Amino acid sequence: MVPSQKSNARILAGECFCRAVRYQVADQFAYALNCHCSNCRRTTGSAFKPFAGIARDRLAIAKGGDNLLIYGDEAGHDAHCGRCGSLLYSVVRDGAFVHVAMGTLIDDPSIRPAAHIFVGSKAPWFTITDDLPQYVGHVTEPDPGGKT
Repeated sequence: MVPSQKSNARILAGECFCRAVRYQVADQFAYALNCHCSNCRRTTGSAFKPFAGIARDRLAIAKGGDNLLIYGDEAGHDAHCGRCGSLLYSVVRDGAFVHVAMGTLIDDPSIRPAAHIFVGSKAPWFTITDDLPQYVGHVTEPDPGGKT
């Protein structure tokens, strides 16, 4: 991991369910969202994936890197624990960023999800009950029936 650009930036810890893989990430996330796309729902087994985005070099595997199961390629993939299957993070934006699965963080990040994305393909059995903005696709596509 690249040293923090801010001397007072915290380093957060995260881990998979079985604790075979641990990571560290700077608490300097650029954005956080709740993604309702079918891929995020399938990979997490839940209604949506809360994630926080950060430059890829701000995340480091602290333990169990040999246990990682990578689905995809260097420019874009999901990183799961090969033992328990937990989704830890996704490499996105041509390999420049990671989307940390916020449910795997041990420490409390300073950021919170700011919107729901891909609600056009959200699970029909799930109702969004908060007041965050909702987008049919990505944040550039507001939901005409939603809150944006």
